[in-house]
Amino acid sequence: MSDATERTPGASDGPDGPAPAPGTPAPGTPARRRGRPPRTESAGTRDRILAVAREEFSERGYEKTSVRGIAKAAGVDSALVHHYFGTKEQVFEAAIEVAFAPALDAPEALGDGPLDGVGERLTRFILGLWENPGTRAPLLAIIRSAVNNDTAAAVFRRLVAAQLLRRIAERLDLPDAELRAELAAAQLVGCAMLRYVIKVEPLASADPERIVARLAPVVQNHLTGP
Repeated sequence: MSDATERTPGASDGPDGPAPAPGTPAPGTPARRRGRPPRTESAGTRDRILAVAREEFSERGYEKTSVRGIAKAAGVDSALVHHYFGTKEQVFEAAIEVAFAPALDAPEALGDGPLDGVGERLTRFILGLWENPGTRAPLLAIIRSAVNNDTAAAVFRRLVAAQLLRRIAERLDLPDAELRAELAAAQLVGCAMLRYVIKVEPLASADPERIVARLAPVVQNHLTGP
């Protein structure tokens, strides 16, 4: 009798060998990545999570988006999202900072000419971001989340105050520069809310040049007026 006992194929065996144990993914099915990825994959994984987070916050808003949902859409474990970004609030902050990045160039727009034309330059710059579909969608997501949730509003406020309004104020170099910058921003954000979010007519369908002509002098007065 042979030392090795030949195994008799069972009913559960397939043509290519023993069937997988219960719960084992079928061949070719991508498994969700658990734990930390190798260092060579870290940057790509982080960017993928961030891109998915922007989409989730844009489509669902802050309240209805969860870390678990972001992880599932990105094909990773929830622990990996926490590893890279921390809490849901921190994920949101990282996501909107990237989406808000084009608006952070506004202070540079102020420096490209004389101070007496700063109102028109800033108005054109901000209106241009809203008119561009590629930059309008993430801005809409940010505004909607900030309006509907206190936590999202606090994150947005920190970002705007620290990275936008303060930098505009520094370029003005005038008394009450921070207040001036905030009033100008309030004028522009209010216009954006009515035109692009609430869509109040006739503002919503007005020609952009007409809006610039009306709005720029008001923004100029906030920034450099008495």
